[in-house]
Amino acid sequence: MTIDAAAAAAIHDFVASNAGAMSGLLAELVKMPSDNPPGDCAPHAARAAELLEGLGFTVERHPVPAGLVKANGMISCTNLVVRKKFGDGPVVALNAHGDVVAPGEGWSVDPYAATVKDGVMYGRGVAVSKSDFVTYAYALLALEKLGRPLKGSVELHLTYDEEAGGAIGPQWLIEQGISQPDYAFSAGFSYAVTTAHNGCLHLEVTVNGKSAHAARPDTGHDALEAAVQVLNALYAYRDTLADIRSQVEGITSPSLVVGLIRGGINTNVVPDRVTFRLDRRMIPEENPEAVEANLRNLVAHAVEQLPGITAHVSRIMLARPFGTVPGVEKLIGILTRNATEVMGKPVGTEGIPLYTDARHYSAKGVKTVLYGAGPRNLLEANGHRADEKLVLSDLHKATEVVARTLCELLG
Repeated sequence: MTIDAAAAAAIHDFVASNAGAMSGLLAELVKMPSDNPPGDCAPHAARAAELLEGLGFTVERHPVPAGLVKANGMISCTNLVVRKKFGDGPVVALNAHGDVVAPGEGWSVDPYAATVKDGVMYGRGVAVSKSDFVTYAYALLALEKLGRPLKGSVELHLTYDEEAGGAIGPQWLIEQGISQPDYAFSAGFSYAVTTAHNGCLHLEVTVNGKSAHAARPDTGHDALEAAVQVLNALYAYRDTLADIRSQVEGITSPSLVVGLIRGGINTNVVPDRVTFRLDRRMIPEENPEAVEANLRNLVAHAVEQLPGITAHVSRIMLARPFGTVPGVEKLIGILTRNATEVMGKPVGTEGIPLYTDARHYSAKGVKTVLYGAGPRNLLEANGHRADEKLVLSDLHKATEVVARTLCELLG
């Protein structure tokens, strides 16, 4: 059964009457920096909790132990949880992350001023994904205001380590038993429901040789020369990845990038060590263990005939691909229908070539989708780029979609 007209109208009116307050809340969240790295995000969590309490929510603060925070490359991290039980039934988690990448150069406005021009807000995190702190909070407020008998609970999971992998955010909340949801929304965009995304593997490759005076290079083993052979092998392998095609709409092929390299002692010394890091994106159909084993074998083969040279490969991060969990079809059907009605144009499903926190929920069997405030794609929002932006009407419409979907799912 679809949502009835009276409930849909009441949700619409609630969002419309709170449009200014929603924009104001988003502005306050954007004005508080939460760059990751360096990942000192507890102050933003404290401010977000204060703002949410001002809306009448009871906010649980779950600080992550300092040692675990440090092990994940951050300085401080506090996860926020808000719970509302309407009745007995499934638990739906709404997850958005408050950590952001550093602004970088090229902004036309102050990245922390939450400047609004022609109905568009500009600022770091305004689309990815502080906007969904607002979307999900006001969707829950709309349900409370509606006062309908619902069967189930809604939780806000506001976390702070997505840019570092999500291991001490959603994954930690689930593993610690703080939450055990049946369904999950993860931060997304307004014009499509994301049901799959790529995975990502980061490896560090260290090529070891032997230093020598540049006047007698024959007495050393050049690690840089050996690293070049490894890189050539990797780039040759990269060129074959275009032949692997995903069947998921919105996702094309795997990719490989070597994004960081360092090594050597001085200009007049044969380099004894070169280290580089690679990023291998995996389509949903790929097996991460098989991909990693293949890369390790490729590196080993590239150096096995080089005298005095060894290579060591270590895993830095593995983000598994995200795909559909059995039973999620019900949520997808309700969500796409409501989004189509509210957005005024067909809203279907797609995959994206990124990786997100959604995978932590689906890995635990939680029926998960990505949907929230935002444009048609990350590039349109300038996500992770200068002048990140959000059309405020999309914020309001996405909130209406989420509230309607929750009302129907739990009704």
